[in-house]
Amino acid sequence: MSLTIGLAGMDPATEAALKAAFLEANERLAGRWQLLPETQADHIVVDMDSMYGPMSWLRLHASGKRVVGLTSAMRTQTDFRLSRPFSVDTLTALLQEIAGEVASQPSVEPQAPSPTPAVPGTAAAPAVATAIEPDAGSDRQPDSAASPGPPAAASQPEPSATPEPEAEPEREPEPVVAATAGNLLGWLTSGELRGHLRYRRPSGPTLLIDADGRTYHGPSALKPLMQYFEGEVARQDLESVDDGAWEQETAGAGAAQPLLRLVWLGGLVSGQGRLLPGYDPGAKYQLNRWPQTEREFPRHFRIATAMMKGPAKLEDIAEASGIALGEIADFVNANLATGVAEPVAEQPAEPAAPPRSGGLLGRLRGR
Repeated sequence: MSLTIGLAGMDPATEAALKAAFLEANERLAGRWQLLPETQADHIVVDMDSMYGPMSWLRLHASGKRVVGLTSAMRTQTDFRLSRPFSVDTLTALLQEIAGEVASQPSVEPQAPSPTPAVPGTAAAPAVATAIEPDAGSDRQPDSAASPGPPAAASQPEPSATPEPEAEPEREPEPVVAATAGNLLGWLTSGELRGHLRYRRPSGPTLLIDADGRTYHGPSALKPLMQYFEGEVARQDLESVDDGAWEQETAGAGAAQPLLRLVWLGGLVSGQGRLLPGYDPGAKYQLNRWPQTEREFPRHFRIATAMMKGPAKLEDIAEASGIALGEIADFVNANLATGVAEPVAEQPAEPAAPPRSGGLLGRLRGR
């Protein structure tokens, strides 16, 4: 596989910034890389935070391309990840990582076909080249396992790129779930927590929460933390941690993760198959952007794909995705909690215009 890279599924401003960073990064790497159109490149950078990024990934992945996900999320479904905001340094490191993987792949040389013994009185048959199987691609699994085959929406042609205003840096959306006193989700969305906190239970891992930085340290898997959103949690259960203890405990606790990820899990768990209080089960709901899906919940990819088609009621989303209604409600709750989903108000029907009488007599009466 050659060292070629292309860009897809992004706005013009992001594309221009990436091209400029690539030129400088490629100089550092002695010009080993080529920037080509996506149809000719082996590796494609896709903006996974844009509306059409995940659809571009599905299309490119199906065609055998190696996809680099440009995203501000901690993880992505793609083969490689370029963190947002990016820089020349991070892009250089990414190109070195890909080049190292390409170099480690065994090269397959085509073998010459065995000569066919000539039969007297017949012409020699032309040599047939041995077929070489194409590169099978990475064995790396995407962070969220989709159902077999791309969803129906992926088969639609990607809309042509149109100039868009430069996007502002993404900020954590305000939680739209009302704080419920007495549980962990309520405390995380209350805005009352400050400083460094520790939360633990007799069984399960310890959570180290930076309330001011809106991050936490804990396991990368979410399912072991589902129990933490069940039952009551008193304020004193969230222990304050001084700076010395914080540095010592976080040193071996892994990288910081967005606190919004815990809020998402809390929304997923708290409804137990029903919409959270305050939301109408008969209303329509929509996603305002593609949500971050988790490997531990593979069916969520199908739900998100169905919801990206437009506002829909829970029953319609369940029918389109083939997922149980209770799981649809939990998924909607999780994305309501993080501001990625929102209810859509029904537009009142316009009153019908009164019928007009036809004919000359009717027009005369209307004067």
